[in-house]
Amino acid sequence: MTSTVTVRQQDAAAAGAEIRRHELAAFLRSRRERISPEQVGLPRGPRRRTPGLRREEVAHLSAVGVTWYTWLEQARNIQVSVQVLDALARTLRLDAGERAHLFQLAGANDPSPAASCSSVTPAIRELLKRLEPVPAAVQNSRYDIVAYNRTYGRLMGDLDAIPPEDRNCVLLAYTNADWQAAIVHLEESQRLMAARLRASLAGHLGEPAWKMLLARLEESPVFREHWERYEVVRHRSRTKEFLNPYVGHLTLEHTDLWLAPEAGFRMVTYTPGNEVSRERLERLHLLARGS
Repeated sequence: MTSTVTVRQQDAAAAGAEIRRHELAAFLRSRRERISPEQVGLPRGPRRRTPGLRREEVAHLSAVGVTWYTWLEQARNIQVSVQVLDALARTLRLDAGERAHLFQLAGANDPSPAASCSSVTPAIRELLKRLEPVPAAVQNSRYDIVAYNRTYGRLMGDLDAIPPEDRNCVLLAYTNADWQAAIVHLEESQRLMAARLRASLAGHLGEPAWKMLLARLEESPVFREHWERYEVVRHRSRTKEFLNPYVGHLTLEHTDLWLAPEAGFRMVTYTPGNEVSRERLERLHLLARGS
């Protein structure tokens, strides 16, 4: 009797997995067909008949094999890593709900900071608010920005406009034009970030979220150059300068306040380094509060 029940459970699990694979295939096709070549910087060409993107274009943009991606859309029984799911979600421009749906259909847990931030309690959010107009944010050991106050959200552009899964300080410093324009000593800051990231990585080798972040960062030639230096730097307070697009030059004192050292969560604050910066932070806060 027990063996019969076990076989039935296995059959039900196999049937459920097959249904999810077909749903995943249909979902990918539907999202691929709604993205135009122009949206991802590709020429349409005069002989295009496929609505949206071709399979090989999605595969190329996601850095996966064409055959492998074709099998995925054919509902073949293949394993999909979280790094590939993340790349597909970005290529297909999925919103938060669609991204969650993609990972659920693939039977995977989304390791991105947008998926969960349970360490940010209501008390911490209240503290971030009370620190205004001092820019403050909560980051983890990967430099994911998991919470922030209004002034921080406008410190280097418009953080609200950036998808939650892209809100990572290192990633933005290497790939986001607004962030790069706002950092006065960009190359020095990038090298320091890469060195700090390598120091943090030692305790997280092989973790999917870290592998996913590094795969994205390695698309930047500048990051690859800095990463290959194998420099390691621990956290320390320092003076930072920003060219804010709303209020101008800011000289700020960076401080880390550790919330959960074993998990790497910390509150990052930027206090004004002089009276001019103090006045400009107050103006920035008023601007951010009114937006």
